[in-house]
Amino acid sequence: MTDTPAEAPTRDYRGTVFLPQTPFPMKGDLPKREPQWLERWQRLDLWATLRARSAGRPPFILHDGPPYANGPLHIGHALNKILKDVINRAAQMSGFDADYVPGWDCHGLPIEWKVEEEYRNPKGKYQGGRGKDAVPVLEFRAECRAYAAQWLDVQREEFIRLGVAGDWARRYATMDFPSEALIAGEIGKFLMNGSLYRGLRPVMWSPVEKTALAEAEIEYHDHVSPTLWARFRLVAAPSDLLGASVVIWTTTPWTIPANRAVAYGPEIDYALVHVEAVGEGSHLVPGETLLVALPLLPQFEKDAKLGAHSIRRVVKGAELEGAIAAHPLRGAGYDFDVPLLPGDFVTTEAGTGFVHIAPSHGEDDFNLGRAHNLPVPETVADDGTFTHWAPGFEGLHVFKAHDAIYAACEAAGTLVAKAKLNHSYPHSWRSKKPVIFRATPQWFIAMDDANAIRAKALAAIDATHFVPDQGRNRIGSMVAARPDWCISRQRAWGVPITVFVDRQTGEPLRDPAVMERVLAAFAAEGADAWYQPGAAARFLGEDRDPAAYEQVMDIVDVWFESGSTHAFVLRARGMPFPADLYLEGSDQHRGWFHSSLLESIGANGVPPFKAILTHGFVLDEAGRKMSKSLGNVTAPQEVTKQYGADILRLWVMNADTADDLRIGKEILKQQAELYRRLRNTLRWLLGNLDGFDAAETVPHAELPELERWVLHRLTELDARLRKAVRDYDWTGVYPDIHGFCSTDLSAFYFDIRKDALYCDAADSHRRRSARTVLDVLHRCLCAWLAPVLAFTAEEAWLSRFPSETDSVHLHDFPVLPAEWRDEALAGRWAALRATRATATGMLEELRRSGEIGSSLQAKVTVAADAGYDRAFWEEILIVSQVERAAADGFAVEKAPGAKCDRCWRVLPEVGASAAHPTLCRRCEAVVGA
Repeated sequence: MTDTPAEAPTRDYRGTVFLPQTPFPMKGDLPKREPQWLERWQRLDLWATLRARSAGRPPFILHDGPPYANGPLHIGHALNKILKDVINRAAQMSGFDADYVPGWDCHGLPIEWKVEEEYRNPKGKYQGGRGKDAVPVLEFRAECRAYAAQWLDVQREEFIRLGVAGDWARRYATMDFPSEALIAGEIGKFLMNGSLYRGLRPVMWSPVEKTALAEAEIEYHDHVSPTLWARFRLVAAPSDLLGASVVIWTTTPWTIPANRAVAYGPEIDYALVHVEAVGEGSHLVPGETLLVALPLLPQFEKDAKLGAHSIRRVVKGAELEGAIAAHPLRGAGYDFDVPLLPGDFVTTEAGTGFVHIAPSHGEDDFNLGRAHNLPVPETVADDGTFTHWAPGFEGLHVFKAHDAIYAACEAAGTLVAKAKLNHSYPHSWRSKKPVIFRATPQWFIAMDDANAIRAKALAAIDATHFVPDQGRNRIGSMVAARPDWCISRQRAWGVPITVFVDRQTGEPLRDPAVMERVLAAFAAEGADAWYQPGAAARFLGEDRDPAAYEQVMDIVDVWFESGSTHAFVLRARGMPFPADLYLEGSDQHRGWFHSSLLESIGANGVPPFKAILTHGFVLDEAGRKMSKSLGNVTAPQEVTKQYGADILRLWVMNADTADDLRIGKEILKQQAELYRRLRNTLRWLLGNLDGFDAAETVPHAELPELERWVLHRLTELDARLRKAVRDYDWTGVYPDIHGFCSTDLSAFYFDIRKDALYCDAADSHRRRSARTVLDVLHRCLCAWLAPVLAFTAEEAWLSRFPSETDSVHLHDFPVLPAEWRDEALAGRWAALRATRATATGMLEELRRSGEIGSSLQAKVTVAADAGYDRAFWEEILIVSQVERAAADGFAVEKAPGAKCDRCWRVLPEVGASAAHPTLCRRCEAVVGA
């Protein structure tokens, strides 16, 4: 007995639908999969393959600013290296040979200090608690080298885990023997051209670390300083001023023993104040006369508890020319005259309008003293304690001296007032302890001698491309205002300043043959050769007596070292010089960018870079600086462990790196969600490209408008990305790509074309057209995402093109045909999408009312003059039926007819087929009899 049509069982048509098929999983599982990709790239020696394939391409060189090898990576390291990696990968995929040599800064105080701690600790590594000074210098340097090597290896593996590609096998380090030789060679260039000199002048000095510090090694923190108002009695002055007291104010009472003058402002009006009464506790004396800047007198009344008083007259500063005062500690070992001198740096912003001058302890003080031949006493030793040049205070630490200074001034009758001031004060960025200005003999590089480093550097800054451009003014103002470069440090772990000084003349020896012997020894044995017994005789040669020369034992500033990396990374390795790009945090305008510029200009006459890119700092989600005490530190190691490196890489490129970035648990969750959308886009493309063959490709001219619009959008993104490659400004590029995937593709194009891809015949023109575009989309997105999502893009590429030797990172960005660019089409589709949004809104209201469950259950009436045919509007509105009518705008209603079991469109024709009564005509034709 046969079934009648009415009694025939319902047929399952799911097997006839072209549902997406792909091995590319929905879940990234990045922490597990990323190490596997790293192993594969290492197995393929991907870096060497890239270099071999890039032979003959134009070079692109991003010179790596060296991180410091003294601990695990922090989130700032991750930001920096990921941004560099994205730029390098994008340049490589744009047709350049982007060779990248990562490197490390290995010398300097942080490492030396760590090793010192071990020597000082009785229970430490070395047992016995020997201080550093009791350890032979070569033994100490060996321990520093081992410490740096350990952390260099740790950091290298952590950078590799972040997906950073580079020549890790040939990385550079400032402590490599060839590096140390070339650093000494760069010092030698300044020695030979005369710009290197030894001089006495104040430098920022760390009493804790017992060394001079560079500006880049200073950070400013709030600090409470004791303040002092003191009398300097005039012993030589115009008759009506004789016996009056000039009052100074200082935030460094400890510098009083070093005082040798008082500065005034020639144009400032000073009040000659007669004290008639004083407040309780005041150190003023009724009947005395004082000189105080007239604009500052009201504040002085409060500070010194000045009561009733009268102003005898107003004295113009210039009238004080030639006046002499007594030191406030006269009678206690300070019985010299103190001249009053004009100073253009004296203002009426705070204090009394008089500045006490200690030439040993301030830049302005020193310069004024030098102009007037003032003595520069060495009142403070390298550990911050007073020397015998500070009678009465010898052995006392300067930061503990204020009470003794107050007491001495009070005993001498020169104390006017004392207080405390909370202000921003320079601290060492390593020890976090306050520093002092201290005049000591140091080695300097002249900024304004015949070599004209300053002028050449400012011209180079004008010619450099800055991203963002405000970096130009920042570094320019620093170079314009900076003093001569102090390059000497009184430490042990570093490259020595390889200079011999003639003991008779005090002049440094400038002999190329000596320098050549030093450099040859350093290249073979490292800088330790300088510290070997008999080194002076070895380097000076047989025709010179070592006893006649002082062998300089200071090491060079580590900023000079890192500033000269171009010499042993670029020029010594035959890489292009200058580098195309230097990229570091914004603090490096006074650090690595600054020192590299000065070093290269001074040694070579040209800057080491063509462009500078700076990024901000990383803060927590609330915008606070990260610190262990606040518990708000985000460690890159933990992020890769929980989410994977691609999430961290995406976070970097979704941000405006020119500003400070924020990171934390919620932000990482957001990035993971953005990643999920991108991954789903790739997965959808791969699934719908299952079985795609190039023979399916539809020529561009034969594609429907919708497909041609997608290709136009690709040309816009391609232009955006290539401009970023040229300009190094990546702000917004990857958010734009994400927006394209999310809005243009997933929510629009994919939504529209699902029906054709799933339900059209395999060889239909519409389906082939869509798959033609999906093929292009997959190739473009894999390539464009590869610099950022280095692991995911590789997975998405090989999921479609499996290979034992291929990699997405071996391919360039696709070159898109110019004919794909169609501005007229783009304008037309912008209007169409706006029109579509109106209809979509009406459909959503119908769905919310419960009248329909999805847009495919709707019928839309479209204005007759809306353009395009009925089938077109059914496609882009994703509805089952469209009717043309004379009415304006749209009308929506529930579609009449039955639902097709295969495509789910609601049509009157469903049920008309005897063979397939639950299908529409399109699906019946696809399924066949």
